[in-house]
Amino acid sequence: MTAPHPTKRPTDATYLDDRDPAEDPPDPPRELLTLPWIDIHNHAHTLSWDDRERYALSGCRSMMMVASGYHWTPYKPVEADDIRFLWDDAINRREAIERNHFFEAKLGLGVHTGVRIEDPEELLAAMDAYCALDEVVAVGETGVVPSQHVERWGVDEQRAVVQAQMELADEHGLPVILHTPNTASESKRAYRDGLGVTPGYEKNAGLGADPVLDGENPALECVKLDVAAARDAGLPEERVVASHADRNNTEYLMEQTDCYLSYTIGHSWLVGVDAADVADAIDEYGPERIMVDTDCANVLRTDPYALKRAIFELYRYGIDPDDIRRVVLENPRAVFDFEQE
Repeated sequence: MTAPHPTKRPTDATYLDDRDPAEDPPDPPRELLTLPWIDIHNHAHTLSWDDRERYALSGCRSMMMVASGYHWTPYKPVEADDIRFLWDDAINRREAIERNHFFEAKLGLGVHTGVRIEDPEELLAAMDAYCALDEVVAVGETGVVPSQHVERWGVDEQRAVVQAQMELADEHGLPVILHTPNTASESKRAYRDGLGVTPGYEKNAGLGADPVLDGENPALECVKLDVAAARDAGLPEERVVASHADRNNTEYLMEQTDCYLSYTIGHSWLVGVDAADVADAIDEYGPERIMVDTDCANVLRTDPYALKRAIFELYRYGIDPDDIRRVVLENPRAVFDFEQE
């Protein structure tokens, strides 16, 4: 045994255990400090320059900026040209973002069904040429959702638009990012009227349309409709990545499909998912089909450091460093066309 610390009186260190620090020193996984990681779903092109620099500072090696969205279109209802503008804006800015912040920046383009889009056929007709671009590595985010913002979009119409995108993805050999609806836990109390969904989400909740899908578990039913659409489209399930995975859909996706699951941890206060959920899924199903994403966007209170924090948290929750590396780096590289080291 080494001599006790020369402290005036015993400290916590004296009572840690009977381990001899000289013979059995602590062995923290310092490789996690420099482990590169990939964010497979964010909207970083809508963020500030400083937010994107935070990604770089915290070790982001590559990211997929998803240009599918409706929250930042200025018009409601949304027309096909509004979504096309989002795609073009992301394409226009991608190279400058990559050049300024040094991480690899790729794109996901799709038709989101969170609001009814007029003339979606116009977008689908144009999407073929977009999917052929080298910088486009995924279709999406897309997927059937139970309710819309401003205007309702029927389930059959949504499913048709989702399946058409999956058919395009299959033709181009691209994966699809699914927007899977969350079932966040109930808040302890409601916010005052007029603030929107929450003070951290800049969306007018008063414009929410009546649900187009109800029942016992509409969020899970949407995921099942998406999987059925992928099967009808002939898209291999291993090229489907269910973003926003949560406790409500993990069992179905893991046990009845070959899809990948990506847990969104960039705004846990909203969706109720954090690193503990990821650790639980790894413990139960292994790391082979699990990823993590931030979904950071300019309309949300989000954290560009969230994925780096999750790396540390996963280790603290008992996940092996090799499994962490697989989840945050190797799985994304296996599914998407990101550069190898």
